[in-house]
Amino acid sequence: MRSAFIERNTAETQIKLSLSLDAAPGGQISTGLGFLDHMLVALERHGRFGLSIEAKGDLAVDVHHLVEDVGIVLGMALRQAVGEGRGLERYGEATVPMDETLVQVVLDLSGRSHLAFVPEELSIEGSAGGLNAYHLREFLRGLCNQAGLTLHVRVLAGREAHHVLEATFKALARALYQATRLTRPDLPSTKEVL
Repeated sequence: MRSAFIERNTAETQIKLSLSLDAAPGGQISTGLGFLDHMLVALERHGRFGLSIEAKGDLAVDVHHLVEDVGIVLGMALRQAVGEGRGLERYGEATVPMDETLVQVVLDLSGRSHLAFVPEELSIEGSAGGLNAYHLREFLRGLCNQAGLTLHVRVLAGREAHHVLEATFKALARALYQATRLTRPDLPSTKEVL
């Protein structure tokens, strides 16, 4: 099974996370942030993988540390679960609507970290459960940096934070599902390494 267990403790957060790319969804997810839990359940369900997270953070200070660190730990687990990448499809793409919102996610499990998502250039309004577009960016940045993931997120329509964040997580999940499928016998790179 392509899986990983990561435990990471800092002065700001304590996180235990298990990920299995080949297991069915249905893990326990508890971060202390209801909306983040909701997004991670959506990620697991639409990504069709097993995910369990137990996380605590300094929420009395702000949600930022916890959101970013969950992204970091998820990225670490994804990198470990993918391993050397033999057999991977490698690329994934999904476009997901949510009412007036339309979000496209395109990614490459390349081993090279890059995030193309600039909330300052968008007109995303408000927050959802204390999370806004800037928190989403920090989650995605942590994920990309640790997973070695190239990730492009395009908000094609929509301004309301709840819908933008939810459509982004669902599109990310569907793109990850595509990219992590085993579809070939070799490494998906002419360099013979990801």
